[in-house]
Amino acid sequence: MTWKITNQSLDNHQLLVDESLFSLANGYLGVRGNFEEGYSDKMASIRGAYINAFHDETEITYGEKLHAFPETQQKILNIIDSQTVLLYLDGERFSLFSGEILSYERNLHMDKGYGERIIHWKSPNGKEVVLHFRRLVSFVTKELFAIDLEVKPVTPVEKIEIVSIVEGDVSNFVDKSDPRVASDHAKRLFVSEVYEHEHYHILKATTYSSKFDVACVTTTNVDQNYSYKSTVKKTSTEEVYEVSGDSSFRFTKLNIYTDTMRHGDNVVEQGIKIHKEIKKETFEDLLKKQENYLTDYWKKADIVIDGDNKIQQGIRFNLFHLLQAAGKDEFSNIPAKGLSGEGYEGHYFWDTEIYMNPVFLMTNPELARSLLLYRYSILDYARQRAKEMGHAKGALFPWRTISGTECSAFFPAGTAQYHISADIAYGFIQYYLVTGDGEFLKQYMAEVLFETARLWIEVGHMYQGEFRIDNVTGPDEYTCIVNNNYYTNAMAKHNLLWAEKAYHILKETDPVRLTELTESIHLTAEEVRQWKVAGMAMYLPFDQELRINAQDDSFLRKARWDFEKSDEGKGALLVRYHPLTLYRYQVCKQADTVLAHFLLEGEEDLETIRRSYDYYEEITTHDSSLSYCIFSIMASKLGYSEKAYQYFIETARLDLDNTHSNTKDGLHMANMGGTWLAIVFGFAGLRIAEEGITLRPSLPKQWRSLQFSLSYRGRLVRVQLEKDQVTYSLTEGDILSITHCGEKQELHPNQDLVIPN
Repeated sequence: MTWKITNQSLDNHQLLVDESLFSLANGYLGVRGNFEEGYSDKMASIRGAYINAFHDETEITYGEKLHAFPETQQKILNIIDSQTVLLYLDGERFSLFSGEILSYERNLHMDKGYGERIIHWKSPNGKEVVLHFRRLVSFVTKELFAIDLEVKPVTPVEKIEIVSIVEGDVSNFVDKSDPRVASDHAKRLFVSEVYEHEHYHILKATTYSSKFDVACVTTTNVDQNYSYKSTVKKTSTEEVYEVSGDSSFRFTKLNIYTDTMRHGDNVVEQGIKIHKEIKKETFEDLLKKQENYLTDYWKKADIVIDGDNKIQQGIRFNLFHLLQAAGKDEFSNIPAKGLSGEGYEGHYFWDTEIYMNPVFLMTNPELARSLLLYRYSILDYARQRAKEMGHAKGALFPWRTISGTECSAFFPAGTAQYHISADIAYGFIQYYLVTGDGEFLKQYMAEVLFETARLWIEVGHMYQGEFRIDNVTGPDEYTCIVNNNYYTNAMAKHNLLWAEKAYHILKETDPVRLTELTESIHLTAEEVRQWKVAGMAMYLPFDQELRINAQDDSFLRKARWDFEKSDEGKGALLVRYHPLTLYRYQVCKQADTVLAHFLLEGEEDLETIRRSYDYYEEITTHDSSLSYCIFSIMASKLGYSEKAYQYFIETARLDLDNTHSNTKDGLHMANMGGTWLAIVFGFAGLRIAEEGITLRPSLPKQWRSLQFSLSYRGRLVRVQLEKDQVTYSLTEGDILSITHCGEKQELHPNQDLVIPN
């Protein structure tokens, strides 16, 4: 139950949701959970396959275009469709929407990494068959999408036909009514080659503008005697197997996807080469490799909850899809919807560093490192963007992007969110604190911190002895273009002071590298001095009357939003009100100041944090899925245990239960990371500091126990929370000191440390 997702619904609305829920991916390639045989003509489907970062550039159209508005954006593309497998029993086409379904079961196996459908079907003419579809997107051979179909006739059938189609004439999904989904540029890919070579069926497609190529090289096989024919059409290939219906048989389809960015210009040749490397592997072999990969992943990433099977299932579902979504090369990151759908057009946001990378940082540091190196790879674009925005120096990372340039056309809630540069710097700092990787600091982190710190000197200014940052937007997109957003200022302060610290670490540990770096970016000692001065003088808004941190200079002067009136409508406020209407009120889309208190809680005393939490809770809509987990974490810190659990519940099964009613467009990846944060940073009270890691566990009363693992400085620590005690076990690595509830504790290999509650 808790290791698989099962659904037996054939309701059209749920099928669209299931296409996201049952999607399979490996960080490079993703395939939505569509039916191989298709649907009825009257049913909607978002049929899709995607390669992470494979995109085309599209023109952004403005009514009035001003300086430095982005001219183009990137858009992840729906690529060649290799899912189709049709079945005919004596001429009757199998469909779940005709005949009679005697039994139907659909499963996603999260411990084994594959999806399946098991169907007992009776045709309109009374022919019965049991079909077992299985599919996987390989974590071991990243280019591979495999389908296996076992056919078991139940009643006499003379002839069974299997028709395998690979189609290159595909389009992206659009929805003009929802700004979170693309509304234009559906067709950005054309078939440039289609042919058969030896036993390979080959399609190559090319993007209109970026001129990237993608190829799908397919082989098929039936394990019984058959007659066979194949056809090459203008945009597709078709293979037809005719098999006797007197016994069971299996059909296997292996699809290898390659693209220009990873495989060079010879994408077809590379696809054939990969096929030859795996040609001796059966589908069962592929399943075994998949399971072995996931066994290693779950050893470090699994969270075990005793007391609520639905929550247990939810957290494993979230962790499984996070692994599937995470880019594992220098070209890619984590799209906001993973590789499960087209919402937000496959763009990468600040979500990665703040909500998702911490999961990998504490369970799979190498993967966390890879995600950060993607940001380093686009540093030159961030430098260029800073110059476009009128800054002489620094790096302004794009609000949303794939290849590195800004894709957000709505600057008040896009480019103005300068905090993304500090968020990325924060991610680099967290990685360094957890791993102690000095080489990473020398080669990558220092340069990112130096360039982002430069940005704040460019943007901010000293006023009455305080460093202030005007005209920016914080995480709360219902309040835009403000002076001294608390979150932005606090994160900028952290960025500035750590940049100065990294400079001196490098000066002490590798002065040669420091000289090399400072010369290459023309950094002066005076700039470093300015970082410290600005950081120490950073203005953090505080309201003397309410004794809370003001979200910005003007926020508390506005009228409070009338929630009773707005509750009469349905859906997020952003789709029901003009932005200017929202900007004029005290109403928050998501955690903003409260988020800063989580990430940088040392900036304020506990009572200021408490009063601020209480205040902002009353005016936050949580229209963003990023919000609940932060309110849960801070409720745990403040001792609001019931609130902490209720906010957590909102995150745990958001997609499984489709609580935001838009899971059809793809999964909410940041919320999935937030679920983990709410458990580990919330209930377990984990914090990461220069001095080490600290925990302050508090088991929810709804659970009997909670168990998870943490990777830290080459060690693996298992933590088990029970009603009356907490047990720490050092399962890998040398002696480690941690802090538990304010007291230092020492962990030794193979010795459980049991601490009574």
